[in-house]
This record gives sequence, C-alpha cells and structure tokens, in this order.
Amino acid sequence: MSTAQTRTPLPDAATLRRPAAVRLAWLGAGLVLLAALCAASVAFGVREVSFGDILAGLAGDTSGVAQSAVVARLPRTVLAILVGVALALSGASIQAVTRNPLADPAILGVSGGAALAVVIGIAFFGLSQPYAVIVVATIGSAGAAAFVYTVGSLGRGGATPLKLALAGAASSAAFASLVSAILLPRVDIMESFRFWQIGGVGGTTWDRIGVALPFIVLGVVVCLACARGMNSLALGDDLAAGLGENVARTRLISFIGAVILCGAATAVAGPIAFVGLVVPHLCRLLVGTDHRWLLPFTAVVGACLLVASDVVGRVIARPDEVEVGVITALVGAPVFIWIVRRQKVREL
Repeated sequence: MSTAQTRTPLPDAATLRRPAAVRLAWLGAGLVLLAALCAASVAFGVREVSFGDILAGLAGDTSGVAQSAVVARLPRTVLAILVGVALALSGASIQAVTRNPLADPAILGVSGGAALAVVIGIAFFGLSQPYAVIVVATIGSAGAAAFVYTVGSLGRGGATPLKLALAGAASSAAFASLVSAILLPRVDIMESFRFWQIGGVGGTTWDRIGVALPFIVLGVVVCLACARGMNSLALGDDLAAGLGENVARTRLISFIGAVILCGAATAVAGPIAFVGLVVPHLCRLLVGTDHRWLLPFTAVVGACLLVASDVVGRVIARPDEVEVGVITALVGAPVFIWIVRRQKVREL
C-alpha cells in the first residue's frame, strides 16, 4: 500500500515532546485558575460581596443588594468565558492554517471585518435580529480574512508572516475608520456602539448568551476535530499530503471554524484584540505544539485571560470600569512587538 493511501503516525520531535502528566497538570492548573477567576468575577465590582452572598446568589436568592449583584454578574462572567474560548481558539487555528506566528483575528483584520459588517447591517439595513447579526459578522470575518490574505500574497515571496501582519494592520485601521465614518453621523446608534467598538462583556443578558452559544459551540467542535490535521499542516503541505492528509480540506474546515468563532465573539462582545495572539504562544511554551493538547489548553487559558481582564477593568477604575478590550490591548501589544522581533519570526 502506498504512503499516500496510509495515514502514517505523525513524527514527534524530541524537543517538542511534553509528558502527558505535565500536560494534564497544566490543564488542571488552568481549570483551577479559571474557577478562582470566576469567583473573583462575581465577587468584585462596584459593590464587593462576601462568600456567603456568592453562595446565596448562586442559589437564586435576590433578596439583598449583594445577592442581586452576584446574580447580575453571572452573565458577564459566562460571556467572558465564551468569548475568551472563541478568540483564543480562533487565533490558534488561524496560526496553524497559515503557519504564521503573527496571526490573530484582530491583527489580520478578521475582527475588524466582522465589526464593519455588523455596523453596515444595522445602519443601512436595519439589522436587529441577534442570529442575523452573528451571521453577518461571520460573513464579514470571512471576507476580511480572504481580502487580507490576498493582499499579503502579492509580490515576491508570497504570503509571508510579516506581509500578512502589515496587510492586516492596514486593513484593521481602514475597517475602524469606516466604522467611525458610518457611526458618527448617526447619533441614534452611536451611543449604543460606543463601548461595543472597544470590546467588552458588560451589560450582557442570558438571552444574548443563548444566541451566541450555538455558534461558539459549533466553532469549537470544528476546530477541535481538525486538531490532528493541524499537526500535519505544521509539517508543510507536501509532507502532510504524503502522510495522507487532505491539505486543502483541512485548511478550509479549520478556517471555517476559526471564522465562526471570531464572528460570534465579535458580534456579542465587540472587536477584542490580542487574545488570539498571546494565548496560543503562551500555551505552546507550556504544553508543546501538539494541537490535540494545545487547543483545549488554549481554550482554558483564553477564558482565564478574558475573565481576569474583566475583573481588573472593574477593580482599577471603581466606580467606573475599563472595558476588557483596553486591558487585553495593554497586555497583547508588548507580546506582539516581542514576536515580531524574534529572529525566527517566519517559523511557527
């Protein structure tokens, strides 16, 4: 039987190995950290609550102000988890598909394309249905990604990581300018989108979460199902094809999963930057590059980052709050500069 017809086990470089016990330990530590951050998320805000108030609020007691505050904070905590999972997995999948260490939904303009599509739909077509907003955001994400990749592929050398990053940065700036140009003359919708443009999880409701949940679950399932194929893509297209991988199909399906995640997250929380860039790089250092482990760990750490950013934003500016998009930008910008300055920036 030929090599092309038999799926050969993927080689595992000694330098990239991580014992299963180490990976499980890091995954367990991430889950414990996430649980602690969720407790902090419902405990801290304009009004601090006690542990007893948290238990009472979780039990459905809203008789007091503190218990009501706990109940009100639960939806934003759940949304922060979902958006963190979606953006982190989207970034890891895009990095695997493009073999580009600078890939991130925000840096490559994917989030900006989703935001522009949503604003156009609402401003010019009266878009209001939540499901329609997510579909439009997903279409905008896909169109922006295709545009940036096309522009980044022009010239000598094809779609190099640096060219894609530059094309994405320019496109993101253009999309943001267009969003502002559309919103500024429309005072009626400008106020509602002012904070959405920055990216945040405040003021959410369970209905809003219920609309986004099916799309995020679908995107997560698609990306996790492609984990083995992403390992093959990391070896190069020729070798992946020789190992029996359908390169075009794997790349397309993984890309679709990433776009769905980015579109859904942007529709419900606005364009939040750098989560999909910072988290996968950190997770590779801890659990290695095997996507069967990397993607689940990335999802957990992404949720931790966004919940932590939301808590920090509420604590440092009380009684006001700083949106999570600002916090993640402060964390992610130095990491982006560090990645660009690495000597082997062309390799993932």
